[in-house]
Amino acid sequence: MRVQVRTSSVLRFDDGEPVRAASAVVRHRGGWLVVQDDATHAAWWHRAGVDRLRVLPPVDGLDLFDEASGTKHLKPDLEAACAVPGGVLLLGSGSTPARTRGALLLEDGSAPQVLDLAVVQDAVAEALGLPRDQLNLEGACLVGGAVRWFQRGSGGRASGSVDLQLAALLQGRPEVVASVQRLELPLVDGVALAVTDAVALPGGLVLVSATAEDTPNAVDDGLVVATALAVLDADGVRDLKRLPEVDGAVRKVEGLALESSGVPAGGVLRLLAVVDADDPDQPSQALRLEVSL
Repeated sequence: MRVQVRTSSVLRFDDGEPVRAASAVVRHRGGWLVVQDDATHAAWWHRAGVDRLRVLPPVDGLDLFDEASGTKHLKPDLEAACAVPGGVLLLGSGSTPARTRGALLLEDGSAPQVLDLAVVQDAVAEALGLPRDQLNLEGACLVGGAVRWFQRGSGGRASGSVDLQLAALLQGRPEVVASVQRLELPLVDGVALAVTDAVALPGGLVLVSATAEDTPNAVDDGLVVATALAVLDADGVRDLKRLPEVDGAVRKVEGLALESSGVPAGGVLRLLAVVDADDPDQPSQALRLEVSL
């Protein structure tokens, strides 16, 4: 596999404010929906500009959350987004009690449907054999009609994924897990790569982004020593390649989307990736990638 960064740009709303903490990106209503993990609204990036799009109600009257203001514990931490029939599904990470909600956004532009994911996340933690406070679900894609939701390992725990029945997930039912997959990714400078997002490819393959972030738990940020893309099959990692540095620095890719469906002739994919700067004052980046399989 070969990975190239074709372009890099910063993401700002039309009023100049930065798009913060980009955690996922997905097609929506003729543009791109960039999810912010520390806000109750996303960025809808379309031809005419970048607008705020509410995805969850305010929390204690707040729409933005950060460590400096003492509100980080309230953030909804929407970390995954995937296209589902008729709309887009956004999913909270489950790493704290405040992070157990999701949202379903329909293509007709109607108000988002807020989802209570607590029961589903309890079932996922049990299926993965994890203590509830170690759950950190990041990245999801639709594979064969099931939602494949990835656990981002931290503190020495490996990544993995579960396949969930879509209807049971939307209804918040406990009998939701159809299957479990374990995933071993390599170490970089002693830090394990862990999945941050995923897109489905033809033939049952999945392409994931992964970062090696030196953090002891599912909540705190840490030094990111590498980012990589990996192709997964039923047996695990088929191929893996580190992402080149951008402007001399490792970028923490947290969202990944195909710019076109399927795999073109020659096996060259064009992808849109979004980068979380882990700084609310810094705008997230959008990277356009070219991946030769």
